[in-house]
Amino acid sequence: MPVRIASAVRHGHDGLTIVEIDPDSSSGRFADSVRFPLANFGKILRVLKKSGVTHVCLAGKIGRPDFATFKPDMRAMQYLPGTVMAARQGDDALLRHVIDIFEKEGFQILSPQTLCEALKLPPGPLGMHRLTEAHRADAERAMEVARLIGSQDIGQGAVVAAGLVLAVEAQEGTDAMLARVKTLPPALRGEPGRPLGVLAKRLKPGQDDRVDMPTIGPTTVAHAAEAGLAGIIADAGQAFVMDMDETRRVADQAGLFIVGLPGAEDRPDG
Repeated sequence: MPVRIASAVRHGHDGLTIVEIDPDSSSGRFADSVRFPLANFGKILRVLKKSGVTHVCLAGKIGRPDFATFKPDMRAMQYLPGTVMAARQGDDALLRHVIDIFEKEGFQILSPQTLCEALKLPPGPLGMHRLTEAHRADAERAMEVARLIGSQDIGQGAVVAAGLVLAVEAQEGTDAMLARVKTLPPALRGEPGRPLGVLAKRLKPGQDDRVDMPTIGPTTVAHAAEAGLAGIIADAGQAFVMDMDETRRVADQAGLFIVGLPGAEDRPDG
């Protein structure tokens, strides 16, 4: 995601300053970036302001800091009490707090989807396979479970098969959740040649969609196939698809559906 955003900004001929959070980002992806640990928040702000930055886009994954060993600089110390309090309330509260800090510092927050419109999941089937009546009840149930856990700021994903909730996503992320599903008996989750179950990903109710949009990619599809699932669904326009052509190819090859809801194309008779 950060690489695609950087490409989109450069293609639009806008000035770009890239700050990579060490050690959460992989070095070497950007030749012109600066790297700081999250604790050096004051230095990050100085770099942004010195570079004339007016808008900030938060992209990629940043791990939760270990506040027991966190050594903030003076500017980070100013915000530390509020940050600790927000972190105790959940990821969504922490992200809102981070957004609020940047806005108080005079920056406007840009959402990744504003810069990478083409990455948003379109309505209907992404590939050749459709959501059929055989899996519709699981799809609806998975979306409802994802909404429920999202309302409690637990996670964005859920897996349902034959009406049973097989897994919900928490701090481990989608890939680890699917790995857990893979360890369940095939009678519960399906298997090659007999796919069963649906992975749903969706924004948390009330979540600020400028950060942490649900994301699907080739790896997600491959892990879902290994877990014996029949498909993946998300709200159209409210999820990203990384490497869309490759994601589509992997899904078609594995026999999985990827569907953006709502949309007429996802109906069995559509």
